[in-house]
Amino acid sequence: MREIVLDTETTGLHPLGGDRVVEIGCVELVNHLTTGVTYHQYINPERDMPDGAFSVHGLSADFLSKYPKFIEISDAFIEFIGDATLIIHNAQFDLSFINAELDRTSKTLLSVDRCVDTLSMARKKFPFAQASLDALCRRFKIDNSNRGLHGALLDAELLAEVYLQLIGGKQPDLILPNKSDKISGVLTNGGVKAKSIRKPRPHSISKEESIAHERFITDLNNSIWHGTAKKV
Repeated sequence: MREIVLDTETTGLHPLGGDRVVEIGCVELVNHLTTGVTYHQYINPERDMPDGAFSVHGLSADFLSKYPKFIEISDAFIEFIGDATLIIHNAQFDLSFINAELDRTSKTLLSVDRCVDTLSMARKKFPFAQASLDALCRRFKIDNSNRGLHGALLDAELLAEVYLQLIGGKQPDLILPNKSDKISGVLTNGGVKAKSIRKPRPHSISKEESIAHERFITDLNNSIWHGTAKKV
């Protein structure tokens, strides 16, 4: 199962009002494990950088002017994400910006149905608690000390760790032992220490044990074994 944790940086908050994507960062997960494969791209927004956005990510128009425009990287981006599920914090925001860019280049838009919104997940799991990426890093004791400014790839890497915690840890699926695993008190393929299973003990008594029992109960008063017990 392939998933892509995705984050963007932009020139502002309004994709239909002229704001553009300036950075995309992606981290690949397979079966809920990071593979080490990433995608990172700075993008020339073909416009100025408002002071408010610059204070968030520190990417100036001059710095970004050296990088390709979205239309030049769109094919590589689409190829990288493929048909994987997209893991995004506040998916509506990032998806609206990416789709606005795809629409400008006459590419097929991304469906919200393929997205998992970690912001919604966190709000459902921790009602009334802060659900920002920084707050979730603090909750799960994830080191985000390098996050002085927002950065798409760094934030995607942090979000990957947060997402894995939200779904129950880095390997949330229970893997049961195969039939071929020997129950011998060692670790099985499932990583669970199994106990040795002993054969059941035969419960029938021997002839000698039966005679010894009869001798024992003969000397008992009011013996229930002989059916002579009196009601009290």
